[in-house]
Amino acid sequence: MRRADSLVKQAVVLLKTLVGFDSTSRNSNLPIIECIENHLRALGAVCACVPSPDGNKSNLLARLGPEAAGGIVLSGHTDVVPVLGQVWDGNPFTVVEHGGKLYGRGTADMKSFIAVCLALAPEFLKLKLKKPIWLAFSYDEEIGCLGVPHLLEYIVKHIPKPAFAIIGEPTMMRVVTAHKGVLSFKTTVHGLEAHSSQPQLGVNAVHIACELVHFLNVLAAELAASGTHDERFQPPYSTIHAGTIEGGTARNIIARECSFQWEIRPLPGDDVDALIRRFDARCKELRAEMKKISAETDIVTQPMSRMTGVTLPPAAHRHCQTVMRCAQTNREFAVSFGTEAGVFNDHGIPAVICGPGSIEQAHRPNEFIELAQIDACVEFMLRLAAQLTVNG
Repeated sequence: MRRADSLVKQAVVLLKTLVGFDSTSRNSNLPIIECIENHLRALGAVCACVPSPDGNKSNLLARLGPEAAGGIVLSGHTDVVPVLGQVWDGNPFTVVEHGGKLYGRGTADMKSFIAVCLALAPEFLKLKLKKPIWLAFSYDEEIGCLGVPHLLEYIVKHIPKPAFAIIGEPTMMRVVTAHKGVLSFKTTVHGLEAHSSQPQLGVNAVHIACELVHFLNVLAAELAASGTHDERFQPPYSTIHAGTIEGGTARNIIARECSFQWEIRPLPGDDVDALIRRFDARCKELRAEMKKISAETDIVTQPMSRMTGVTLPPAAHRHCQTVMRCAQTNREFAVSFGTEAGVFNDHGIPAVICGPGSIEQAHRPNEFIELAQIDACVEFMLRLAAQLTVNG
């Protein structure tokens, strides 16, 4: 039997436990963090919880090996996206194995990576590591990387600085060194109610919101047609997307309020502020027309999240080469989805993204990961541990 086989089996057992926690972002993640912490403490890891400001959620940081500068952070988020409104063939929070695949919410994004880290922890602790392996598990990544900044602040203040980090998002074990950013917003239109037979007496918030969503679509088309292109990404240009819209009271009432949530996913280095200024200018034009009917009307845009795009700093090339050797590849990739890597980079810890599973399965009903991907991740971790034992 291969050395990795028993570790794969252990990772699957742990994955089933982790998926069993409904750690949807709207819920507290304290139960799953407590489970992971208890598992690691029982093995002898040194653990620290880094709670959210309100104490309802927590990050977890665990050290395997000596307390020394350098070493590596293996990082993942514990929260998952909702299953509400999705049609699943079974219980999303119970792992079902079928045809070499494991089905369940979070199997791809990204509890399998966490499960592999936990399965490998005893192996890491047996080795004579020259530098530590840090396990860092965060909260609220799915709603804007809200938890990991608190974790990074703790790392910067309280532990010897790690050399680099691997973010285990689903990349099919490809080494990703660049990804787009994500900026999200909520725009609310405050109109004026009136009877639908007298639309000239009101300000229809739904109509105004739709004009703004259309304007975002115009900007998106411009980016696709004539904006910056980088063929490493799919699609190879910055994108704009409106994801939700709601407003109005009844069919025969001029809508008083309507809000929509939207996002920009810019290429690294693209001028996002220029796009925002154009949107704000269009809001200003519409607001002026609205206020001719009622001074009480308004358009308000609130930033919701800002996730930094990633490009690998030149100084981190040596560490990237280590990861690529462990992944048995000589090619770097770029992706369009966002990760916590940018937050690590912003805190002086260069990060690459490499983890099991496919992003194409993330956020979908009947989400799954192939067992072969868990196997590949286990083999990657064993090679990484060997590298750290020899080279530090």
